[in-house]
Amino acid sequence: MKLDLLAIGAHPDDVELSCSGTVINEIKSGKKAGILDLTQGELGTRGTVETRYAEAAQAADIMGVAVRENLKIRDGFFKNDEVHQLALVRVLRKYRPNVVLANSIQDRHPDHGRAGRLVADASFLSGLRKVETVGDDGLAQEPWRPRYVLHYLQDWYHQPALVIDITGVFEQRMKAVAAYSTQFHTQQSDAGGPQTYISTPDFIESVVARARILGKLIGVKYAEGYITEKNIGIRNLDALIQNET
Repeated sequence: MKLDLLAIGAHPDDVELSCSGTVINEIKSGKKAGILDLTQGELGTRGTVETRYAEAAQAADIMGVAVRENLKIRDGFFKNDEVHQLALVRVLRKYRPNVVLANSIQDRHPDHGRAGRLVADASFLSGLRKVETVGDDGLAQEPWRPRYVLHYLQDWYHQPALVIDITGVFEQRMKAVAAYSTQFHTQQSDAGGPQTYISTPDFIESVVARARILGKLIGVKYAEGYITEKNIGIRNLDALIQNET
């Protein structure tokens, strides 16, 4: 299956919290998008691996993605090394996305920065012919390099190089976030279990506030922001959104 967009997160819920509006936008415009979770989130304080899978599936259905996979690498302890890079190269060559969305390079959770660097490095290696991999069918895979790797903003704020208007899909985006009822404060949340940094109402309020702040940068209500190591080009000035004066 050829994907236009592949959103990758260190944990199930990273994509929903940080770039699901962009994913939904692309799907609504006729693009084919998928999600790759690197870990099963097994170190999460609340919920279980089984509930994470169920919540991830529900969120994927809300977003309308074509495919969602889990690489099942070790939560908290994975490394940006050859073994993990090659595992990711196999997925990139399998789906051949034009654009990859990835974790922030620097963030509060060490998995996020490590995953962001892992995705960037694997995306480059995936384009090298002499890096040899075999697909699920046992056949040699052809090299493939995404055109862009965009790193979404997470807990820490970074000045974005690209800001995308998600106002029209914001409600759908937040429904995808709310699918993780064991992780975040929602009306369906289990009142039991230990409170964590992300399980309080304040955390969800901060997610909404971040989208509002990013929206203000480009004169819209809600937006998502990205940083990138590659310059971004446009075909014509119609692609620009300017602040109203």
